[in-house]
Amino acid sequence: MKKFIIPLFLLISGSVFCQVAVGASPENNNRWTFGGGIGLGFGSNNYFNLSAAPRVGYRLTNDLEGGVLGSVSWQKSNAYSSTMFGAGPFLNYYIGRTFFVSAIYQHYFINYKDKLYDFKTNENEEALYLGGGYMQRIGNNSYLQLGLMYNVLWKKNSSIFSSGLVPNIGFVVGL
Repeated sequence: MKKFIIPLFLLISGSVFCQVAVGASPENNNRWTFGGGIGLGFGSNNYFNLSAAPRVGYRLTNDLEGGVLGSVSWQKSNAYSSTMFGAGPFLNYYIGRTFFVSAIYQHYFINYKDKLYDFKTNENEEALYLGGGYMQRIGNNSYLQLGLMYNVLWKKNSSIFSSGLVPNIGFVVGL
């Protein structure tokens, strides 16, 4: 089963993650942030993946943001189909609008069906991603984020994911 989840994990970790912060400019006192990300993947054996990751946050200070992140992913191929839901809190700290440090906890619910062997299973897994990266300003309050996260709860022989390392690319507006 782990081999079938690998493409899903790579798609989610490599997909562009867009975050939109609303009202985060100094002249506006609204501290709520909203955003999300989407992913789409195609591959051999009629592989198809669609994923979405909405988020809502609150700026605790000008440089510290906390909130809730959700994720959903559907994938299918000639050999299997899978649905994965995840939810949990996140915390981002921005350093001089040049670097960021992030912590994300996710609890995943996975529904998997192997079409070749008529096998179905439902699994749960927890992940605590810690990491950070670089932010490049691309507009007034817009930034491109390039980062790397690691799931500190990942265990080689018991995880549905093939690795604990997750690269990410993001876009933030309104910081």
